[in-house]
Amino acid sequence: MAENMQFDPKTKLQALAKRAQVRDFDLLIEKCSMLYNILLIANEQVNLTRIDSEEGFWIKHVADSLLLGVAFPDLTRMKLRVGDIGCGAGFPSLVLAMAYPDWQISAIDSVGKKTAFVESAAVGLEIKNLEVINGRTREMGHKPLYQKKFDLLTARAVGVIPTIYSDARRLIADRGRWIFYKTPEQAAEELEVLRNNPPPGARLRWQATKVEELPDNAGSRLFVHARS
Repeated sequence: MAENMQFDPKTKLQALAKRAQVRDFDLLIEKCSMLYNILLIANEQVNLTRIDSEEGFWIKHVADSLLLGVAFPDLTRMKLRVGDIGCGAGFPSLVLAMAYPDWQISAIDSVGKKTAFVESAAVGLEIKNLEVINGRTREMGHKPLYQKKFDLLTARAVGVIPTIYSDARRLIADRGRWIFYKTPEQAAEELEVLRNNPPPGARLRWQATKVEELPDNAGSRLFVHARS
């Protein structure tokens, strides 16, 4: 009987990380390995996110987060203020902060236990380019501190674009980018709404990237995006 092969994240993610323009792949793997252990311990106390296996963590959370860099490699070389709306347990915000040190990441969530975890994890992983905001984007938009704060706003596995846009539109800088993680099915449905019945002020040129496949055929992903 063949022995079970231990999952090797370096082998599985190396090609993807290269396409995503990750500067220090070895450091990313080291830090994400630490994050996996931190998350397992925290998940025993508070239900933060579903982790069904170590492989699932690397493919469905880390690799998926990095696909933004695959789809938009030009952005990885810029100094950007990035907001992750509904950051949950820190995907993609923690991964993007580790992969792209020139980005200043704000992990935004209204659930205190989630922002508390992300903040604690960032401290433990010595991530210097990430801040945590416990709040709702609609309320943040009425505070001068956050108005036009972000060059890029993203969201993964949370909400639909028309609602997120309506709540967060005051946070985006002039000529800022909206980039949303979606499955092909979600993208088709939401693009139809955006084009035929856009929310007030959302008459932007919404587009979809080409479909990317996660390693091991774990799923398909694309990005719906627009510029303000």
